Amino acid sequence: MTAAPLLEVRNLRVEFPTRRGTLVALHDVSFSIAPGEILGVVGESGAGKSMTGAAIIRLLEPPGRIAGGQILLEGRRIDNLSQDEMRRIRGRRIGAIFQDPLTTLNPLYTVGRQLTETMQTHLDLSNSEARKRAIDWLEMVGIPAAAQRIDSYPHEFSGGMRQRVVIALALCAEPRLVVADEPTTALDVSIQAQVIALLKRLAREKNTSMMLVTHDMGVIAETADRVAVMYAGRVVEIGPVREVVKHPHHPYSIGLMNSIPPLDHRVERLAQIDGAMPRLNAVPPGCPYNPRCPKVFDRCIVERPDLLDAGSTSAACWLYDRAEAPHV
Repeated sequence: MTAAPLLEVRNLRVEFPTRRGTLVALHDVSFSIAPGEILGVVGESGAGKSMTGAAIIRLLEPPGRIAGGQILLEGRRIDNLSQDEMRRIRGRRIGAIFQDPLTTLNPLYTVGRQLTETMQTHLDLSNSEARKRAIDWLEMVGIPAAAQRIDSYPHEFSGGMRQRVVIALALCAEPRLVVADEPTTALDVSIQAQVIALLKRLAREKNTSMMLVTHDMGVIAETADRVAVMYAGRVVEIGPVREVVKHPHHPYSIGLMNSIPPLDHRVERLAQIDGAMPRLNAVPPGCPYNPRCPKVFDRCIVERPDLLDAGSTSAACWLYDRAEAPHV
């Protein structure tokens, strides 16, 4: 029997009301994350990856709002909670890691104070217990001489070390889910690899589920168990990471994977996807990828596909509708 999902997102819709009408930023986004699973979310800039993470932790920039669908954490709806109720869940049950550690850390407080305050807000700990646990967390994320560095300020750490502190901050109250939005983008490659290894290890040891938002397929391939590919505010393919990387089914996923340089042989020129992601106010009818798709046919232009069974993955593409089988 499979375990119940820790997070379920059902038909999530996010809208931005404007003077010229309502822009739909996320359209019927659905996926789940199992306990201890890392789900990678990938796509071009503007695909809706970060927006999905922000909606889950309820940190959408106004006037953005959740206009439809449901978000369930451990079987309980959290999309309709008040801001105060959501504040109690953030940190304790959902942690967040953002791209720029300087936006997460308060420059006026030592990292030790920020860790201990976070833990004491959510856990019943004395001052000495919280300090000891803060040192343990700094050691766990690889901060050298943690007992001495706990009273340092954020500016006294390098970028890679600050990001490690942010990871400790996101995990110190031992949340069940972590939303990590481009957690390695600002780091150089060697530090990236260390942070990825750290996230994987902590997810396994603490049985923490993770939604890893990135545009870097290398990070996804190295870290995630499953991957969701997003395009124009929709999930266009979802499945085990090895299948999506090695045998993608949706034409957009195929284009993404073909644009990654191979390591085993030299190519003169990388494949590219012609065109650009549509603006929110100009998403075409039918499949939003149809203007760029090399396999487009009549139905794609008028009817939007939902996720369909494509064998090892699910893809939002009419090629995998049994009625269209001859086109595959």
